[in-house]
This record gives sequence, structure tokens and C-alpha cells, in this order.
Amino acid sequence: MQPMPLVIRSLEVALDVAVLLFAVSVHESAHGWMAARWGDTTARDLGRITLNPLKHVDPIGSLLVPAVLAISGMPVFGWAKPVPVVPARFRDPRRGSMEVSAAGPLSNLALAGGALLGLLLLKSAVPGVRELVLASLTQGQLPIGAGPVGLVVAILSMTLVINIVLAVFNLIPVPPLDGSGIVMGLLPPPVAASYRRMGRYGLLVVFALLWLGAFDIILRPILVGVLRLVIG
Repeated sequence: MQPMPLVIRSLEVALDVAVLLFAVSVHESAHGWMAARWGDTTARDLGRITLNPLKHVDPIGSLLVPAVLAISGMPVFGWAKPVPVVPARFRDPRRGSMEVSAAGPLSNLALAGGALLGLLLLKSAVPGVRELVLASLTQGQLPIGAGPVGLVVAILSMTLVINIVLAVFNLIPVPPLDGSGIVMGLLPPPVAASYRRMGRYGLLVVFALLWLGAFDIILRPILVGVLRLVIG
């Protein structure tokens, strides 16, 4: 019986879930903030423009699913309660809906960019960080036991990967994902209306894409490119 590996693994799972909660809180707050800019204050009035994860948490999508994935050693993924948006209140419903849809994934890309910058700066300033980052991003061995620097590398690595996964997944142009809101704003209204009706089958399409590995085909080259940038 080796308690230390168990303790470290438990800390890894806890950090994974904590980073995800922060990422989805930023994502949903970005939707609400952009909606308020366009005239719909529903999310703001409900207190949903906040980084307090308790306002956004979905017990299954924000806690159970990511914890199971983390324990299984798989990439952590999850979701929060969607922020309520009323496009009819927007000054320009078409453009407003596009920007509200884009705000969530863009906020995750901004978090990923910040984590990437942090890893690059840390790698250039602290000897041995490159190896810690390489082990973290390629082997899933988060260097939590490597002292304070290892803990920072672990958090930044988690932040980088989780936010890239969230951004890319949400940009899939299938209703009800954010990518569909962007596409609908670019389509002629009659075509957009037909496209919106796909939402009845959207989740089935999304699950089919995941099952067929289509999401991995899209995501893997992005993660590989980011890894090369970090350790190159």
C-alpha cells in the first residue's frame, strides 16, 4: 500500500475538476457579459456574470463527468448550466447572437493563451521545466510532486489543455453548440431557420461525432501543434 501516489492522484483529480470549473465559469460569464452589451441583461440580473462556480455548476457535467474522466486518465471535459439569453432583446439580434455565441469559446482560447504564455516564460526562466511540461502534456504525468514549480506547471498544463478542448468542442457547428450560433448569423434567414431546427437532433449528431472519433481528428493536430510550440 503506497499512500503517496494515491494522495497525488487525488490531488490531480481535484485540480482537474477545479480548473474545469473555472474554465466553464469564464465561458458562461463571457456569454452573459456579451449578451448584456447587446441589451439583454437576463444573465446579469440572475447573477450569472460571475466567476463563482456555484452559480454555474451542473452536478453531472461540472462534477461527475470530469471526475470520472480524470480518474480514468482521459482528457477532462464537462459543461455548466447554460446562461439564459433572450436574443429578442438585442439591439441587433442577428449580430448580437453571433457575438454572444463566439464569446464563450473565445474566452477559453484567451485562458489557453495565458496558460501557454505562462509555460513559455516558466520554461525560459527555470531549468528542468521543459521536461516537466513534456511529461505533463504527452504522458499525462502531472508534476504535482515536484514542488511548487511542478504544481504551477501542472495547473498551467491543465488550463491549457482543458480550455483548448472546450473551445474546439464548442466551436463545432452543430446546434446547440456555440459554433452553430456563429454559423446561423452568417446564413440567410430562411436557411438559418432550417439550420436552427437541426437542434432537435443536435445532441445525437454531437454524440455520433464523438463516437466516430471525428472530434479527436480535429483536436489532435491542434494539441500536437501547441505541444511543439511549448517544448520546441
